[in-house]
Amino acid sequence: MRWLVALLLTGVTALAGCRNEKGGPSLSEYEAAKPKILAQAHSETAAPAAAPAPAPAPQAAAPTGVQAVQTASFTYDPTGKRDPFRSFILDRAKEESEQETGPLEQFDLSQLEVVAVVWDTGVPRAMVADPSGRPYIVSEGTPVGKNEGKIIRIDDDMVMVTETYVDWMGERSTKDIEMRLHGGDKGGMLR
Repeated sequence: MRWLVALLLTGVTALAGCRNEKGGPSLSEYEAAKPKILAQAHSETAAPAAAPAPAPAPQAAAPTGVQAVQTASFTYDPTGKRDPFRSFILDRAKEESEQETGPLEQFDLSQLEVVAVVWDTGVPRAMVADPSGRPYIVSEGTPVGKNEGKIIRIDDDMVMVTETYVDWMGERSTKDIEMRLHGGDKGGMLR
């Protein structure tokens, strides 16, 4: 409808422009031609609207026992879906940081060796070596071992670690394990 009115108005201005030296119709010429153009536009748009509507296409028959369900409105259920406005990169980084373990948590306690002990200070420390020989300085509370182990005490010739085990029934139990300093004459001890 808009394009038809625009086309007719363009035609009127073109016809009127032929008579005017300035390139456009005068106001009186425009006002005189406007009702005739609008009447013509209404008669052309009314004719196609009076045409009969095409017959709807036949629908395929639905299989027996199947009903088509139409819903009037849609509701969104966010249960089990991630928030689309949160960054998935930050969520993935958070998950990875929660799962990160220290270098000594990658080995079993039997694979680690106590190399040296500094125990007669305010904060006792020990040096523990991994299977490749790389040393690590540890103190009380340091996580050690694959079974959520933590160092609970450092003495003059040993490091006491408590580990948490889960048995076949799913029950958790703790066990204290001594890691002894190697060297019969306590030559590796530092004071």
